[in-house]
Amino acid sequence: MRMVLTALLLGLSVPVGAADAPLLTSHLRIHDPWVVAEESAKTYWLFSKNDPAVTGDKRLGIMAYASDDLAHWQRPKLVFALPEGGWANEGGWAPEVHQWKGRWYLFATFHNDRAAIASTGKRPLYRRATLLAVADRVDGPYTLIHRGEPPTAASDMTLDGTLHVDAAGKPWMVYAHEWMQTGVGTIEALPLKDDLSPAGRPRLLFRANEADWVVGQKQPEGDTGYVTDGPELFRTKTGTLLMLWSSWGKDGYVQAQARSKSGTIAGPWEQLGPLVERDSGHGMIFRAFDGRLMMVLHRPFKRALAKFYEMRDAGDRVEVVREAVELDGEAWPTHGCPMETKDAGC
Repeated sequence: MRMVLTALLLGLSVPVGAADAPLLTSHLRIHDPWVVAEESAKTYWLFSKNDPAVTGDKRLGIMAYASDDLAHWQRPKLVFALPEGGWANEGGWAPEVHQWKGRWYLFATFHNDRAAIASTGKRPLYRRATLLAVADRVDGPYTLIHRGEPPTAASDMTLDGTLHVDAAGKPWMVYAHEWMQTGVGTIEALPLKDDLSPAGRPRLLFRANEADWVVGQKQPEGDTGYVTDGPELFRTKTGTLLMLWSSWGKDGYVQAQARSKSGTIAGPWEQLGPLVERDSGHGMIFRAFDGRLMMVLHRPFKRALAKFYEMRDAGDRVEVVREAVELDGEAWPTHGCPMETKDAGC
């Protein structure tokens, strides 16, 4: 501690773990995890919906944990609070933080079940969309842009927006169009202007049922819903454009990948199948400070934990190398039965 205080007084950077990082990865209840590896500070930031029980702040918003090793974390702080008076009053799902034009942009999904939108079926629909906020620092505070209006149309029920910058330097928001509205969920891409406002109409990339591993969920209204969740784009060392995305398979939530045959957002997109199965998904890829390619996702779906995997860039796809069990101490296989049930014939 004396060394830490001395470093602070001298204005030197202090590794997070050397200061106060009492939380282990296995302590973190995380849905839809997103990691930013801030190179200048050698700090990993893990973003999630605000949990008042751990931040002490009851406002609806987004929190961030900090770590220097992905195993030990500082207590989180609120980095964005949704202002009152807007159309949204619930959510905080799938926060993502991207650097664009020298600033940091937060993408997060909010909704309001009393803000009804037109429905042609038996199921009532309401506003749900990804809101954008901006900050000068990765850890905020973030402020809404575009007066709190999302890039997508108010009549579309959407979620899980992510930023993709194409080869020409043009931004896109890729997102899931909610199965509740479409029956079969889709992944769509909306062209954006430099201020991240819409620059055209959305493009359909693919439908959930184009993947042979996806299992539809029977609904109380009598229909079957096919889910699309958590798109994230990644370009491999050979220039191949991949997309991580999730849906439901025969054994629960699944982390999968798709590949653009053209190498552009336009596709066509081919489904490459699951990366991690058995109630695991909504993942993203980042580069660790030691150069390793890493993926983080949440599992199981209920009372989820953050789970890290070391990955391989195989050029035409990404592959799981191993579970990073040293970070959370738990083995959870990518395929087949959980370890504790293998002898039960599951």
